[in-house]
Amino acid sequence: MTLVHMQDVSFGYEDRPILQNVHIDVQPGEWLVVMGSNGASKTTTLRLMLGLLKPWHGQVSRQESISIGYVPQQVSAFNVGFPSTVYELVSSSCDTSPRFSKVPKQEKEAIVWRVLQEVGMQELAHQRIGNLSGGQKQRLCIARALALQPDLLVLDEPTTGMDTESRKGFYDLISHHVKQHGRSVVMVTHHWEEVRKYADRSITLERKENVGWRCFTTSSCKGHFGQGHALQS
Repeated sequence: MTLVHMQDVSFGYEDRPILQNVHIDVQPGEWLVVMGSNGASKTTTLRLMLGLLKPWHGQVSRQESISIGYVPQQVSAFNVGFPSTVYELVSSSCDTSPRFSKVPKQEKEAIVWRVLQEVGMQELAHQRIGNLSGGQKQRLCIARALALQPDLLVLDEPTTGMDTESRKGFYDLISHHVKQHGRSVVMVTHHWEEVRKYADRSITLERKENVGWRCFTTSSCKGHFGQGHALQS
């Protein structure tokens, strides 16, 4: 069953259209990469997918009761005076999620420690958020999203600020969650040559002449979800 369905979606700001006739389906257990040049409305596409923006035209639907973890851009911009510790912030994602309402405290604590270890932040668990570097804050927000144990993980350029080795470790981690836990991932990235061996599909937002950005290019990386096809205007 499709987790997210976007059909003929158009959107803009004020009276200027920036996305037109976008069609994207997200399937269970797949890793979908979203690409496009700077200004191609990739972030806007994710926000429409998540229901944070309402389309001008078209339909956006999500599977009922789906759990979503979202890591937006510029997550490193925490206020230096933010009073929470690393552990407290990650734990709060479980405390506010309905699916954890009946989960025993010890089990929730185990989940928090596991995801902190996965992103290499366990030794900083009791550090204040404001004392972290930008890269550490990035990993913290990824851990917070993973702690939700989401059905769908939406990542907007999550490897910003990471070096090559750190990016590879991140791709391995996300691949583990896709393969071993059946999570779906939608990720915006500019590092296609690095991530293509991990991903199942990619889409590219392109513009033709005087129209908004559309999904003109799609491809299947592994053949796992069938052959990619071009979406016509």
